[in-house]
Amino acid sequence: MENQGASVVINHHILNEKLKQYEDWLNEIGPKCRSFPGFIDWQIIRPIAGLTFIYTIIIRFDSIENLKNWMESEERKNLIEKASPLFSGDDKYLIRSGLEFLFDSESEKQKIPPRWKQFLVTWSAIYPLSNLTPLLILPALRFFNLPENKWLNSFFISGCVVFIMVFWLMPNYTKLIKKWLFK
Repeated sequence: MENQGASVVINHHILNEKLKQYEDWLNEIGPKCRSFPGFIDWQIIRPIAGLTFIYTIIIRFDSIENLKNWMESEERKNLIEKASPLFSGDDKYLIRSGLEFLFDSESEKQKIPPRWKQFLVTWSAIYPLSNLTPLLILPALRFFNLPENKWLNSFFISGCVVFIMVFWLMPNYTKLIKKWLFK
């Protein structure tokens, strides 16, 4: 089987009065993570100020093996131990190869749909989003007087598409079609 890459989604619920210290900790752990073999990228979804306290970090590596090497490394373990007083809960994470993390089902925890079904479902979700999202985002960007720039437009449009896919559409869509998806 070809190497599909691997992602980890980490959720940290941070104590309200510790948000600044957590941001400092992210600046400490980031360079160490980026220096590990196979690192591709990471994204941080920050909480909404005054409303939520959960940080979601998505880290991608070129293989599950390299990702596990980072997640199980002494460097990361020591840094997690250092940050644990900032957490309201445990260091929770889920490792998946490719886009499998989009296809988790509460009742089907051990099953992953075949790649061809993952492809069809993802494509059928992204196609309408990639056509409809610009119709909403571009007028909003112009309303806020942001200059018309294809890179800036793509940045906001793709960010919205991914956000909608990961946090709203795919969890609901996969529940709707789970009989076919996990058959």
